[in-house]
Amino acid sequence: MDIVAKDLGNFTNVRTFTDGSERSFEILRTSSMGIGTYKPGWKWSVHAGTQTGKAAENHIGYIISGSFIVKGVRGEEQRVGPGHAFELSPGHDAWVYGNEPCIALDFRCNQQHDCNNHE
Repeated sequence: MDIVAKDLGNFTNVRTFTDGSERSFEILRTSSMGIGTYKPGWKWSVHAGTQTGKAAENHIGYIISGSFIVKGVRGEEQRVGPGHAFELSPGHDAWVYGNEPCIALDFRCNQQHDCNNHE
């Protein structure tokens, strides 16, 4: 199929984290696109990693509102906020900065597709 279109206003896949934050996503042909609303106090290692039992994978995203502090595998930290695009290596951690929810888009390659092949 050459064209895959999904209604991002009506997600079919929703994950609710232990603190009530949510991430919704749609699976496209070669990738997935999602949006998360993360409450103040949300932290990947506490509210997502423990729930999934997995370490953080490579992550590409875009912040719509609010902010995250992201921590790389070597311990470096950076704040990302509205308008920032980011890519994080596997094993990272991230948490909401401040008292405002962080709303972020995220993108990932579907496992069965080679995203390094840009044809």
